[in-house]
Amino acid sequence: MTMTRKGTARTVEQMIEDAEGVHRRVQVNLAESPLGWLKARGLVTRRQFDAGELLRRDWEKAGLGARVTMCWDMATTSARGRRSAPAPIEPGLASLAARDRLDGALAAAGPGLKDILWRVVCACEGLAAAESALGWPTRAGKLVLGFGLDRAADFYRLPG
Repeated sequence: MTMTRKGTARTVEQMIEDAEGVHRRVQVNLAESPLGWLKARGLVTRRQFDAGELLRRDWEKAGLGARVTMCWDMATTSARGRRSAPAPIEPGLASLAARDRLDGALAAAGPGLKDILWRVVCACEGLAAAESALGWPTRAGKLVLGFGLDRAADFYRLPG
């Protein structure tokens, strides 16, 4: 695997094996999510993409991803007087609300669909890698991911 730089996007050159077992060299844009890649190629609808973005937003707000740095939100306190700005919403409450939405969306997707949703949308795993990890046949993930995204869109009450 070699890294190259094209304009402002970082790309990685990788060898992949297609469905027929043929190895091909492809360029992967590291700035593009797997869901964004599917949307750019017309493989998911706008509604499905929006549902996935809401799911990923809730995943990140819930703080379930790996932390790289220390959280300094509550490290400093300041005196609050009559003329000071109101206190910000406690970060813990926003995190809990996001966690509740995330749990609700995954529950709405159901046990057979939430695995692929989490892998592709939250963990940003490629569709082929998710299919392989779940032991699914090639190209099954796209169909199942679509069903899961539709159910997440229903949970988030996105217009259809």
